[in-house]
Amino acid sequence: MTAEVAAVGARVGAWEGGGVKGIVERGCELALYGQGDAGLDAGASLLAADGQQWGGVARELLARGERYLRQAWERGWQPADVMRLVRRDLAERHLRITADLVAAEARRYARLPERWTDAEVWWGDDDSGYGEQLARRERADRFSLATAVLEVFRLLVRLPAIEPVAPVPGDPAVDALAHVHIEPRMLGRIRGLLAKAEATSYPEEAEALSAKAQELMARHTVDEALLAASGKAPVRAPSACRIGVEPPYEEAKAVLLDAVAGANRCRAVWNSGFWFSTVVGFESDLEAVELLYTSLLVQGTAAMTRAEAGQRAGGRKRTKTFRQSFLLAYASRLGQRLAETAEHTAGEAPDNLPALVARDVAVTARADEMFPQTTTTRLRGATDPAGWNDGTAAADRASVGGRASRRPLAP
Repeated sequence: MTAEVAAVGARVGAWEGGGVKGIVERGCELALYGQGDAGLDAGASLLAADGQQWGGVARELLARGERYLRQAWERGWQPADVMRLVRRDLAERHLRITADLVAAEARRYARLPERWTDAEVWWGDDDSGYGEQLARRERADRFSLATAVLEVFRLLVRLPAIEPVAPVPGDPAVDALAHVHIEPRMLGRIRGLLAKAEATSYPEEAEALSAKAQELMARHTVDEALLAASGKAPVRAPSACRIGVEPPYEEAKAVLLDAVAGANRCRAVWNSGFWFSTVVGFESDLEAVELLYTSLLVQGTAAMTRAEAGQRAGGRKRTKTFRQSFLLAYASRLGQRLAETAEHTAGEAPDNLPALVARDVAVTARADEMFPQTTTTRLRGATDPAGWNDGTAAADRASVGGRASRRPLAP
């Protein structure tokens, strides 16, 4: 035990004059700006020292966490981005505590931005309820809980500024911003088709189902562009969203998302350090990208599992290289297929091209404004021929719309 931790009892007495707020202020100061784990332990010990004050301490920690989150929102972060980093760097308990902080902060606003959070306050009264119920939920002592909260705080205060993709809660622009989504009935049909495509074990059936879903998406984009060009619908600017691109095999996933975005007249920029891609486009197209990318990733993962089982049955053991090569081939081949499908759809009615070009120009301008400087990334090579060939075949079977080509590729 360090001298700093051993002296906590004396500090508690010294800070009692400042009440609970003073204790929390000092505990956070020790943990966030002290030296490594010693400062963290000292801060957590200070916060947990008095059981009778734990309810008040928990209340003040909630309030402080809300302030740290608000600072993160103002630096461009959103709840899903923060949760992704907590999942990466900390543990499940920290993830639950972060969700509590997000819920507490979100309740302040009458309306939240698109894709913000569905977390809800579950503990009732902050003054006494949260601390007791948190201990009950986590089945943990006060010191462990205080340590976890302070570790979340350390992550939050160290977040750098990133490109914002939407107004923050409380901004008047949230109320003024009207998004155009895919029409609910059509959206329900698309989701139903993709769900069936993911569930079936017959590639031909999956292809037919997802082909219809992709056709509905493409038609909606054309219709929306024509309405805006004719003046029959308000002219809206492109927006943006972030989509998680998490390990393993994140490079292949980023390639796949980029292909899906491009086919749906969007632009994707990958941030490998923070496990997401920012996709820029019109709102309904962003919705289509999220749906199709998720579905194709599910289809690809299922196909990879089946192919890997076949390889293992034949005596293969190089699972990691096989999976890496499989998913890279899957993403690469799907990129070709999606581009071909997009060109075919746009070319069906040449009179629609000016409206679509105007839409593309607007998206490109918005993406260049958000990301004036981007770099290319050299991907790790596909070194497993069996994985590449199986991934290519799976991409040809995947349901994206149009008729699947069966051209073989080699790494």
